[in-house]
Amino acid sequence: MADYILTLSCPDKSGIVHAITGVLAARSLNILDLNQFSDPVSDRFFMRVHFGPTETPLAELREPFDALVPDLRMEYQLRPVSQKTRVLVMVSKIGHCLNDLLFRSNAGQLPIEICLVVSNHPEFADLAKSYNVPFIHLPVTKETKQEQEAQVLELISKNNIELVVLARYMQVLSPKICEAMSGRIINIHHSFLPSFKGAKPYHQAYERGVKIIGATAHFVTADLDEGPIIEQRVARVDHNMGPTALTREGSNIESQVLAAAVGWYSQGRLFLNGTKTVVFN
Repeated sequence: MADYILTLSCPDKSGIVHAITGVLAARSLNILDLNQFSDPVSDRFFMRVHFGPTETPLAELREPFDALVPDLRMEYQLRPVSQKTRVLVMVSKIGHCLNDLLFRSNAGQLPIEICLVVSNHPEFADLAKSYNVPFIHLPVTKETKQEQEAQVLELISKNNIELVVLARYMQVLSPKICEAMSGRIINIHHSFLPSFKGAKPYHQAYERGVKIIGATAHFVTADLDEGPIIEQRVARVDHNMGPTALTREGSNIESQVLAAAVGWYSQGRLFLNGTKTVVFN
């Protein structure tokens, strides 16, 4: 017996919920949780249904939903709740987000399988090893960037990676890899976007005397720090806190925000909607 998650998006029109729930009702499948959203701006409909348990094979479950695709013009995914998302984590020299993801995955707090860690520096090889996760050191320079990213794409294909997570990977990805993994790369940016872009946002925040700092998880696109925003969280700060204190406080927020975004993605709660996202959290 297994539970399943059905996620779908399609042009909005009447009868979508009836069509989907009708498929489930006709097979005596119990709906355990259902979320839906109609966007009047993009004119698209989004839906997530958790149903089960059932002994019906996945291929057989797909047949009635496949039959709805032409009429509804829908894109959908159907997967067992027990199936973990296969993740590749990329990191540079700042490791708090990597450490947090490894811990949460190992503790069962995130329904993901971290298949490997890729870094342009060797610092976190021992950390990955402590969780029995393969660590691959792929140095990168301006001259070797194309070759290095080709190796990353090969690793993604070889390991059937579903999601790439940039856990403070301080490199700008090329348009080629962004296109190849469109909607499947999540980055943590250590400030609110669109404010304070670049490498030292906490120093920028300090210089401006901000009273709130935050972090932003977003999908990666070819435009630096411009991808659809998934989650943002904040912490209050004051004039006593210098860049080091702000960075320390910010690192906690970054870990929380990134873990939330990865969790929502792996649970089928996250949808792309043009330049924005829909999150059933």
